[in-house]
Amino acid sequence: MVEPALPYAPAPQVVLEVDDLHVEFRTERGVLKAVDGVGYTLHRGEVLAILGESGSGKTVHARALLQILDSPPAFVTGGTAMMDDVDLLALDEHDMQGMRGEKISMLFQDPHTALDPVFTVGDQLVELLRTRRSLARRSARDVAADLLDKVGIADPRGRLDNFPHQLSGGIAQRVMVAMAIALDPVVLLADEPTSSLDVTVQAQVLELLQQLVAEMDMAMVLITHNLAVAVGLADRIAVMYSGKLMETGPAWEVYDDPQHPYTAALLRSIPGLDRRQDRLPAIKGAPPSLLRLPSGCVFHPRCPHVIQACKEVVPPLLEIGADRYSACIRVGEIDP
Repeated sequence: MVEPALPYAPAPQVVLEVDDLHVEFRTERGVLKAVDGVGYTLHRGEVLAILGESGSGKTVHARALLQILDSPPAFVTGGTAMMDDVDLLALDEHDMQGMRGEKISMLFQDPHTALDPVFTVGDQLVELLRTRRSLARRSARDVAADLLDKVGIADPRGRLDNFPHQLSGGIAQRVMVAMAIALDPVVLLADEPTSSLDVTVQAQVLELLQQLVAEMDMAMVLITHNLAVAVGLADRIAVMYSGKLMETGPAWEVYDDPQHPYTAALLRSIPGLDRRQDRLPAIKGAPPSLLRLPSGCVFHPRCPHVIQACKEVVPPLLEIGADRYSACIRVGEIDP
């Protein structure tokens, strides 16, 4: 008997491949290595959450991809970021302008500082559409209203005449989402998109982003410090600390079975209904100064599992299972 052939499932399309990205800040006090060898592959329809404490290099890495870092003092000193055989980091400003918005777009943290306060919502959306899509003003206004409707804003035509200060935080962030997807990007970089919103509105905006990724078949890099948010939304998680990747893997696997002490420490700091302690466990100490990084593993001064070798050996990000990677020399020896 001949077994029926399994249906053909094409491999997911790679839309962004970041390899060995290095970014440093050259200051009067010295050189800060803000991003030190970060790399990952992003597929169409996928959500990758990049997680870590403030100062870990998450936002710097995203701004480097779009070439919107202030230089000086910031300099990309190594690495590639490939989209359709084009290295984003090698483009000049003219060519990069054609990529921003259309190929790769960014949703910023605080919508009220990202929106121009002296122009209405309609003015800003219409200008974008007329400049990049060569639409007539009336057509651009129709498209702008459709975009506001798509992101769940009631009375979209009326909202076009609002100034940013007339919008609540949630509505303003939805306007920013509309601007970020206006040119149908392939990749959306979402930088802490809900950190300035209350919990209820956070959930609504995250649900909207998840819906848009599916509807538009784009990919998203979600930058966050909240592991619970990352697990709820992302397909994969990459954990950063002091500019380096500590661990990567499928979201629920990382959540259920962390393979780096830093990831485990972040998990312990999440409040849960089954916990009765008065205070949540905190990671002792503070992230090191990027001007004076410790020798060996950068996390070793705060790690409860540290041994002498951790202070001497810089751990590489090694494969420890199917799509699982960890930068800990004691992986498999300890239970984080």
